[in-house]
Amino acid sequence: MNRLLIKDILIINEGIRTSGDIYIEGELIKEIGVDLNLDKGTKIIDGNGRIAIPGMIDDQVHFREPGLTYKGDISTESKAAIAGGVTSYFEMPNTFPNTTTRKEFEKKIQIASKNSFANFSFMFGGTNDNIDEIKNLDHTEVAGIKLFLGSSTGKMLIDNKDSIENIFKSTSLPISAHCEDEQTIKDNTEYFKNLYGEDIPISAHPIIRSQEACLKSSSFAVKLAKKTGARLNVFHISTAVELNLFDNNIELHDKKITSEVCAHHLWFTEKNYNELGSKIKWNPAIKSENDRDALWQALKDNKIDIIASDHAPHTIEEKNKKYLNCPSGGPMVQHTILSLLQNCKKYGVSYEKIVEKIAHNPAIIFKVNNRGFIREGYYADIVLIDTNTPTIVTKDSILYKCGWSPFEGQKFDNSIYKTILNGNVVYEDGKVKSIPHGKKITFNR
Repeated sequence: MNRLLIKDILIINEGIRTSGDIYIEGELIKEIGVDLNLDKGTKIIDGNGRIAIPGMIDDQVHFREPGLTYKGDISTESKAAIAGGVTSYFEMPNTFPNTTTRKEFEKKIQIASKNSFANFSFMFGGTNDNIDEIKNLDHTEVAGIKLFLGSSTGKMLIDNKDSIENIFKSTSLPISAHCEDEQTIKDNTEYFKNLYGEDIPISAHPIIRSQEACLKSSSFAVKLAKKTGARLNVFHISTAVELNLFDNNIELHDKKITSEVCAHHLWFTEKNYNELGSKIKWNPAIKSENDRDALWQALKDNKIDIIASDHAPHTIEEKNKKYLNCPSGGPMVQHTILSLLQNCKKYGVSYEKIVEKIAHNPAIIFKVNNRGFIREGYYADIVLIDTNTPTIVTKDSILYKCGWSPFEGQKFDNSIYKTILNGNVVYEDGKVKSIPHGKKITFNR
């Protein structure tokens, strides 16, 4: 049995900081204490005062397998996740074929069981006509239902309001929604096509995918959740105007409506389009500095509950196409934690709060079994962070299959020292171990 002792670390977990040791036996955390001494057969990691946090549970990634594996696949992107301190992920259904049947869901489980370097689960896509599939899902192994209320990569737009309401009424699974109003986007796109033809500037993206488009759709989803009693999680909030939809006076365990923000909306603003162009074309769009600052404040105020990466790789050739043919999305999972730690102090957000949003809260909201916390008896999914060694993002250091990052050239003050997954050291010395150790995530429902 694998036995591992991490000594002399600063544990940030459940809102407090504790100096001490963590003893791991097999896949689980066996003991947390001070000056733990064990048999000679135990492997020892000298933390030397580094920070230990629970691994990130990223509730929104696009790893592109099956059907789009020239952009990324479960193996390559989960390696990048491990290098970034992401130990568990929920992958989205807009692959090809779409994950909208039990058969396609099981295929993904089989692929990940062989090839995933991080723990995995998958969201099941809702469509205008697959309510019977949704009703028959096993709630203990499906992360949740994903609804595209605005179009994005893949053809999974659900636009029949009766079908949407039927899904809201018919499942107790968490419903995660991409909220952008499709008609508003179409009208805005036509306006800019009339102005520029095929040469729409990338700076028009936050105007086309506007605050109004986001608010109209997220308001609809929240209103419907209140009407039906559904468990709603609104993905990738990008605007200040949407924040009033969410209540911060309810304990997380009792919330029926929660929200998520993505790392890129906490870092970039519309000013960055001049330099980075379509590399930061996401749906929803990167918006104003005021929006970004409001999102950070909402994290402090607990109006936003989860931080995710929305990792969505495309080839650089695709990203270099003209606006109308350039896909939205970008690779993020390797650098999400480092970007959050880089800027959080500037906004008065503590490391404890970051840990809450990337690990504790996803575990609570989705009812993940025995992950998301550094607790005795829980899986040993732990990230050691070195606050004295910086990270410079170079092309050679990028593990994404697409081979690029919007952070290229960026210097982060911290680095991921080691990642431990299910009790195994899977990342150290800048390298991911060659054997996949990812396990299927289960849910306590």
